[in-house]
Amino acid sequence: MKTLAVIQHTSAEYLGLIEDHLEGRRIRFRYSRPFTAGGRLPTPEALTDGLVLLGGGPWGSAGVRDVPTLVQEVALTRLALEKGVPVLAIGLGAQILAIAAGGSVSATDLVFDVGESERVDPTALEGYLPERYPLILYGRDRPEPPADARVLARDSAGYPALFQVGANALGFTGHPGVKPAIIEDLVMEFEEGPAEPAPHLAELRSLQRSIEDALVPIMTGVVKALRL
Repeated sequence: MKTLAVIQHTSAEYLGLIEDHLEGRRIRFRYSRPFTAGGRLPTPEALTDGLVLLGGGPWGSAGVRDVPTLVQEVALTRLALEKGVPVLAIGLGAQILAIAAGGSVSATDLVFDVGESERVDPTALEGYLPERYPLILYGRDRPEPPADARVLARDSAGYPALFQVGANALGFTGHPGVKPAIIEDLVMEFEEGPAEPAPHLAELRSLQRSIEDALVPIMTGVVKALRL
């Protein structure tokens, strides 16, 4: 049975709906919470089966409000890439993956947006990525994948929504398994937040079934693409 090392950056954001899909495939996961008292990042020795980097709410990586463990996480992710360890990166995690792979990050304001991603590569996620799927963004800054990355999907503005680095590293700009409670807790966890989250939260709740339905093929493709 494989065990994924999962790095949380906030109390609120976790794997969400993704947990059930991993458990159903007998893939275990172990959370690391470096922001808590006594919390630590995974050790390099723990990166045997896979690394998951989650979102960070208002934390970013472009210099405005960087997550405190940014330097260490970039180094850990670079090590995972060098070792060929599968990497699943979401939100802030996708920014860290982009930096570790030789790309960069553009500074943006904190946003909460409910939109849609469009597949641009028909072979994405071993052919399992839906042509369109919900894209829920909550965070600041935007990853700029390296030139040799494959962009698999784009958002309505044309920016990468999902990209692949090498054979087994994926970066999602939005959380594909998000639950409304995650966003609600992010709003409450930090003083900094979106000006009027209520309309987007209502829209998110209305899309919950669509998110759940899209996650079925997405996770099938993620598990296959990452060789989990």
